[in-house]
Amino acid sequence: MAHRIIISGGGTGGHIFPAIAIANALKNIAPDTEILFVGANGKMEMERVPAAGYEIIGLDIAGINRQSPLKNISLPFKMIKSLWKARRVLKEFKAEAAIGVGGYASGPLLMMANMMGLPTIIQEQNSYAGVTNKKLGAKARKICVAYEGMDRFFPSERVLLTGNPIRKSSVSIEGKREEAMHAFGLDASKPTLLVTGGSLGALTLNDSIKAGIPALVAAGVQVIWQCGSYYYEKLQAELGEQLPDSIKLMPFLERMDYAYAAADVIVARAGAGTISELCVIAKPVVLVPSPNVADDHQTKNANALVVKGAALMVRDVEAREGLVPAVLELFQDTEKQADLREQIGKLALPDADVVIAQEVLNLIK
Repeated sequence: MAHRIIISGGGTGGHIFPAIAIANALKNIAPDTEILFVGANGKMEMERVPAAGYEIIGLDIAGINRQSPLKNISLPFKMIKSLWKARRVLKEFKAEAAIGVGGYASGPLLMMANMMGLPTIIQEQNSYAGVTNKKLGAKARKICVAYEGMDRFFPSERVLLTGNPIRKSSVSIEGKREEAMHAFGLDASKPTLLVTGGSLGALTLNDSIKAGIPALVAAGVQVIWQCGSYYYEKLQAELGEQLPDSIKLMPFLERMDYAYAAADVIVARAGAGTISELCVIAKPVVLVPSPNVADDHQTKNANALVVKGAALMVRDVEAREGLVPAVLELFQDTEKQADLREQIGKLALPDADVVIAQEVLNLIK
């Protein structure tokens, strides 16, 4: 008999990619499994999930608006409406289990699944659990986590260290360095830095690299600079002709595997999904956590690596002056690079999607 499973959540790529990876793993293990996604109307999952070949239903739910509190007046009504819709979806789909990956929609969907006595699983991506997941964790049968010590937030007997599901295509870098260098038009004999601010880009990283161009060029370091589509045209206009051939500015990276394969050192934000990929590719990393996230969880994610000697960290407020010098110092220190590679590689959990999918199927049985 085909199993029927709902996966709920989204809002950012960091929630959507793991959700799709779990769905794909479920399909690989048990091909006749029927999967339905539940997201938040107006959020990126409503486009990304159908593009990956899955059906999605949207709830009319939003988070607390800290900028304009007046907009929060309708929140209780949206929550009640979303809970009723979640109940209807769970009943009509005849769901046997629900998986929450974080994001607005996972709250009402998993709350209702818990009320109806269905088995629920939470996939907590960060090293610091958010408010919603802490509440949902009280009734979840399993809490799949990516960091040690998460029994601070959840009942320890139900916590399972699985890692975060990652995009396998992004981390498959074996033997690709030469073709990657060719694709970017770079010199394979020169040290290469990858700077990535995630799909949207990061203003601090862009400002830091822009200010550090003369120092990077003087040190003979090539740069693959993914600045985000939001910032690309402005940077292109500002730098235009002055941008040397050794610095490749691009809005986003179609082939993340090539970018990872080409890089000797990587500068990145400290989102949970990014960190999970970085552990698998095992290259020296300088993390610049975003200060604009709930509970400052990116700093906590970065610290979890720093304390193990698996990454370096430069704070956002110090990056404009301190990032490029820290990167150039790392390029000079081959021993430190080797040490970082070894320590971050130890944290890799490449098969999280399969482990989580198997856990869901075991619960149903």
